[in-house]
Amino acid sequence: MIEGCFTAIITPFKNDTVDYDGLRKLSDFQIKNGITGILAVGTTGESPVLTWDEHNRVIETVAEKTRDKCLCIAGAGSNNTKESLEGTKHAVSVGADAVLLVDPYYNGPSSIEIRREYIAPVAEAAPGIEIISYVIPGRTGAQLLPEDLALLNETYGNFNTVKEATNDLENMRKTRKCCGPDFTILSGDDGMTFEMMTNPEIKASGVISVATNVAPKAISQMVQRLRDGDQAGAKELLDALKPLFDLVTVKTMEQTPFGEVVCRARNPLAYKTLMSILGMPSGGCRRPLGKMTRNGLETVLKAVRNVQANHPEILEPVAEFFNVDIEGRLNDPSTWDGLFYATY
Repeated sequence: MIEGCFTAIITPFKNDTVDYDGLRKLSDFQIKNGITGILAVGTTGESPVLTWDEHNRVIETVAEKTRDKCLCIAGAGSNNTKESLEGTKHAVSVGADAVLLVDPYYNGPSSIEIRREYIAPVAEAAPGIEIISYVIPGRTGAQLLPEDLALLNETYGNFNTVKEATNDLENMRKTRKCCGPDFTILSGDDGMTFEMMTNPEIKASGVISVATNVAPKAISQMVQRLRDGDQAGAKELLDALKPLFDLVTVKTMEQTPFGEVVCRARNPLAYKTLMSILGMPSGGCRRPLGKMTRNGLETVLKAVRNVQANHPEILEPVAEFFNVDIEGRLNDPSTWDGLFYATY
């Protein structure tokens, strides 16, 4: 079963080309700090802007690094079933343990179409690999419903897991009710993991996390404590980690010549900015994602300084593995030079 704490790993770049050496180093960092598995080329890995050749090579790199150490989940989602079939075939060929299929975005099929014309063909074509559905309507404009999850689970032995990112507790409860006690629900939202794992009507089994890119050890410990029934110990870690969880999407008010606007820096922009500040392989995001505003950068710095001041053990693994001075980098303006727009 696909249970535990997984990292949706970023795809590092150098001069807008994929930094495969950096990816190997990031994978080693995750493995050393106890992660259950690594998801390659999810949304956090900037799947929409990678070519399929890059996409496949990133998966090959992660699959090679994780082999016999932890699980490898390959992002194979698309709004084109033919592409997902090819991506899944490649994932199988390089030894991935599972594939993640995000609901088809933009063309927005109905739930019955997602089930019949997208998930089912992949599950039938690749019976030897676990298929994980990724339900995130805020990104895709489509949603595989609990009823169709249950039908797929009844029909295909390799369909037993959903990455749940609807932000809708009622939908999660309905998924548990429809799919039964043996179906695996994974949190797709760091900030909701505690609630999803402790709610008796949801009973999530772990998380596919963004924040583990910088805090794999602490978040893995939180998930393990929850699985062990130690809610009090897990709550202590949740409180310590909350400033990092709040960075997955950063919203700020920005002043323009025509009035105030809301600026939303979506994942992975804030985390790649933070990783650059901390001295980890990262690089910028590939266009059309760009940079944070100055206010967004200050939001990131404030949150991470808070964590470092009150719970320095959370970022200690970064300091040790990458041989960096966390405190120094968080207070040295040269480490964030060029990471934000100087004006709106």
